[in-house]
Amino acid sequence: MTFFHGLQFTESVTGVRPLLEKSTAIIGLVATAIAAVGAPTAALDAAFPVNRPVLITDIRAAIAAAGTGGTLAPALNAIADQGTPVVIVVRVAAGADAATTTANIIGGLVDGKYTGMQALLAAEAQVGVRPRIIGAPGLDSQAVVAALIPVAKSLRGFIYASCRGITTVGAAIAYREEFSARELMLIWPDATAWDGQAVAIALGLRAMIDEETGWHKSLSNVAIAGVTGLSKDVHFDIRDPSTDAGLLNQAPVTTIVRMNGYRFWGNRTCSDEPAFAFEPVKRAAQALQDLLADVEAPFIDQPITVALVRDLVEAGNALTRRLVGEGRLVGAKVSFDGTANPAEMLAAGKLVLDADYTAPAPLEGLTTNLRVTSAYYENFGEALNS
Repeated sequence: MTFFHGLQFTESVTGVRPLLEKSTAIIGLVATAIAAVGAPTAALDAAFPVNRPVLITDIRAAIAAAGTGGTLAPALNAIADQGTPVVIVVRVAAGADAATTTANIIGGLVDGKYTGMQALLAAEAQVGVRPRIIGAPGLDSQAVVAALIPVAKSLRGFIYASCRGITTVGAAIAYREEFSARELMLIWPDATAWDGQAVAIALGLRAMIDEETGWHKSLSNVAIAGVTGLSKDVHFDIRDPSTDAGLLNQAPVTTIVRMNGYRFWGNRTCSDEPAFAFEPVKRAAQALQDLLADVEAPFIDQPITVALVRDLVEAGNALTRRLVGEGRLVGAKVSFDGTANPAEMLAAGKLVLDADYTAPAPLEGLTTNLRVTSAYYENFGEALNS
């Protein structure tokens, strides 16, 4: 034993660890940008190099550097109308024709570097944060949306996209049948300022709701800024489901209605799994996976002991209790099942925990039963003469 005369202290960490929650309000924006006529492109290229994720924390300064052509400047303006979120921009090159531009947007892997929308996958490594609210306003053709879906799955993100090129309610409903992804919400029609405005607004609004309320509140029925009209007429009556808005929501496609200002109307994803039909339920699943991963990561490679498993279960339940207390979940529980963890599996370094949860569904339909009655005329005379 080494000689020592005095006091020594050692430190160990057990029990529940504090958790710094990662933001779900990070926008991943795929856009084109062109410098003003006669202006040098060097400044634009420096601010937004093609195919590289760029972190924006000052959205107003970014707008000033975004050029005057393409979709980047109007998208950033529409986002800024809703709030001041963090945005990761991937600028793509506009091609000589639509097919070339689409290929540039979809991108791929070139010389070990991601291009186009695939560059969003490199964002966390490049700029330190992961995009979770994803869109390509003004560029989201069917091919682009289809390519965005696996990107969103990899990032545990959520896509907002338009029914691009669609001119009627029936065509929008038919277009919805092209997709079955729980990470996707379709929006129709657009706003009138520019082709892509509605999706850009959805990105900004989603980030604002995440920051101010949380990922458990849907995009629907929140006033939006910057809209002065709709590109197509939509009949809406909150008391009647047999309207354009009702048919679109049933499809389900989210629409825009005018009710005390303009607002998105619709809660549903394109999921073929009913459990993830609601946008906030799917986003709750994504957020919970991330939070549990952060809780559990420090336990990896530690010796499997009774104390370790107790700490691990309690850490998970401390998280779920907080989320329930905040109203983000209705209920949740992390537990250890001995039958799922035989001795030979534990000896092999494998541990299985169970976690169940209920995410709050949005109040999509409210029925009030009205009854005509004469009961309130009872004792009418006494009340009149008293």
